Amino acid sequence: MNIRSLLLGSTAALIALSDARAVDAVAVAEPESTEYIKVCDVYGSGYFYIPGTETCLRIGGDVLYDIGLGHVGSYDGARTSDLRTGEDQGTWRNNARLTFKTWTGQETELGTLKTYTETRMGFGNRNAYSGTDSPQNYAFNRGVKLAFTWIQLGGLRVGKDWSAFNVFTGHAGDVLNKMLVPHGGYETNVVQYYFDTGNGFSAVASLEEGSGVVGTIDSYVPHVVGGVKYMQGWGAITGVVAYDSNYESLAGKVGVDVNVTNELSLFGTFGYGSYGKLSDNSINTIDAHRRSFYKFWGGNWAFWAGATYSFNEKTSFNLQVSGDQLKDYGLTANAVYTAFPGLIITAEIDYDHYGDFGAGMVDPSNVNWTKADKKNSVGGIIRFQHSF
Repeated sequence: MNIRSLLLGSTAALIALSDARAVDAVAVAEPESTEYIKVCDVYGSGYFYIPGTETCLRIGGDVLYDIGLGHVGSYDGARTSDLRTGEDQGTWRNNARLTFKTWTGQETELGTLKTYTETRMGFGNRNAYSGTDSPQNYAFNRGVKLAFTWIQLGGLRVGKDWSAFNVFTGHAGDVLNKMLVPHGGYETNVVQYYFDTGNGFSAVASLEEGSGVVGTIDSYVPHVVGGVKYMQGWGAITGVVAYDSNYESLAGKVGVDVNVTNELSLFGTFGYGSYGKLSDNSINTIDAHRRSFYKFWGGNWAFWAGATYSFNEKTSFNLQVSGDQLKDYGLTANAVYTAFPGLIITAEIDYDHYGDFGAGMVDPSNVNWTKADKKNSVGGIIRFQHSF
C-alpha cells in the first residue's frame, strides 16, 4: 500500500464518520397538522366554520357613494355659505359610506342560534348616514354608527333592530327615499318573537324601547308591536298594530303585495293612528300632530302605494306615491341598474308637497292646518353601491 492510497482511505473514513455524526445531531421535526378553513353551506353562500368550533361565520358589507341635490323629505339638501361673500346657497350633497356586516349561525338543541351586526361609518356633508349633521354642512368624518346588533335563538330575537312596525310590512317600496310621508320609527332595542307555521301564515310580537326624544320609553312600560301575515305565490297580506306607551296611542297598518307577473309587482299600505294623550306642556315644542314613535305621518291616516317592474336581470324601475290626512304628498321614482354582480347604480328623482306644522300648534286635530306653510320640493340622488 502506498502513501497516496493510505491518505485517500483515511480521508474517506473521516468524511463518513462526520456525516454519521451530523445525521445523529439533527432531529427532523414531524410536520404539524394544519386545520384548513372549511366552507359552511348550511346557512347560504359565504359562510365558513370558525376553526375549532361548530359556528359558521360570514363577513361582508358594502361601499356606497351618493351624489344628491334638492331638499326632499328625509333627504335634506346640503347648504353652505359662500366663502367670499357669506351668502347662503345650495351645494351638492356628497356622502361616502362603508358598512361592515357579520352573520353567525350554529345549531343547538333549542334551535338555530344566529347573530347579526352592521356597523357604518361615513364621510360627507349634510345628512350623511352616520353621526350627527354639521350645522355648517362641511364635509367631515361622521364617526361610527351601530346600525344593527342582535341575537336570535329559534324565533326569539333580542338586541338592536328596526321596529317590527316597519319591517314586518315590508317597508314602503324599493326606493331610496322611503320617508317622503313617514311611516313609522326605525331604530330601537327589541325583545321579539317570530312565529312561522310553514304554510304561509306568520306572526310577530315585539317589545320595543323606541329612540329619540319623542320615541324612547319614559318608564318601565315598553312599546308593543304585534303583526300577522299570510303569504303565497301571488303575494301577501299583512297587518300590524303598535302601542306607544309614552302617549298611550295606537297605530296600525294593513298592506297588500301582489305579484301580477314575473316582471311586475304592486303594493299598497294604509295606516291609521291616534294622537293619544297630548295634554302636556311639550305640545308647543314638539311636532304634535306627528307625535308617537309609530304614527309619524300627519293627521290620523296615511297611505303608501307603488310598483316594481323588472325589464331584465340587470334593470328595474320602482315607483312610490304617498299621502296623509294633512295633505302631505310624495312621489318618487328610480331606475336600478346592476352593472356587474355586486355593483348597483341607482338614479332617483323625488317630489313632495309638504309643510312644517310644528310652530304655533294648539290643537293637533285641527285639519285647517293642512293649508299652512305648504311647499313643493324636487330633488334627486345618484347612488353607486358595491356589496361584498
